[in-house]
Amino acid sequence: MIELNIADSVATVVLNAPQKMNALDEAALAELSEAYDQAAAQVQSGQVRALLLRGEGRGFCAGRDISGVNPADDDVMGYLDGKVQPLLQKMSAFPAPTFAAVHGACLGVGLGLAVATDVVYVAENAKIGSPFANLGATLDSGGHWLFTERLGAHRTLDLIYTAELISGTEAVRSGLFSRAFAAEQLLEQTGQIVARVANGATQAFVASKELVAQIRDERVGLWASMRAENKAQAALCDTADYGEGFKAFQEKRAPRFTGRG
Repeated sequence: MIELNIADSVATVVLNAPQKMNALDEAALAELSEAYDQAAAQVQSGQVRALLLRGEGRGFCAGRDISGVNPADDDVMGYLDGKVQPLLQKMSAFPAPTFAAVHGACLGVGLGLAVATDVVYVAENAKIGSPFANLGATLDSGGHWLFTERLGAHRTLDLIYTAELISGTEAVRSGLFSRAFAAEQLLEQTGQIVARVANGATQAFVASKELVAQIRDERVGLWASMRAENKAQAALCDTADYGEGFKAFQEKRAPRFTGRG
């Protein structure tokens, strides 16, 4: 179900089970985890400098595959706490910039995949939200955090109580995700941006990724964050890309970054 392709410094991870809207069972979660491990191993060698996650078919990911789940003996904690959360944490900590191209349905665990990705671009007609009111369940995979953080408590509970889905356009307008593109242009536009980032100063990007994660997860204030920035900048001074960036600026040419320390 999960495919990994590496070309031109970009690792592309594809959810490829369109017949079930790329819904994820435990086996698929394990495959996805392995794909991220394989891609991360190529970051150290410089073969991967950015990652793109996308789905085949009519939707990005409809969430958990519950087609064969018996609620009477469902190991929810084993699935969510034992499988999903460790995967999302691994995705979030990927040692290079990550992007997701989201089209169609992005629900449940699928929404979690987006939460765990650095930058999310969505199709204007994507469908995002919490359908769990119709299942007698609650939103999971980080959805409560994402919605409350970006939309506020009232809009979050409105979406949860009503099970209404919002479009990609509204999701971007509301600040959930970064940009919305016409559905037919999503992959092309996203691919162009990812390719550009893959040729950038990877170590500097990773430093910013870590700084943003610290602000998000530890709620550090302005001056503590500034101090962390100072240390990160000092560490980057020793990288080849830092020297190349300054040299290119002084020589009035485009920089040629390698992405290495």
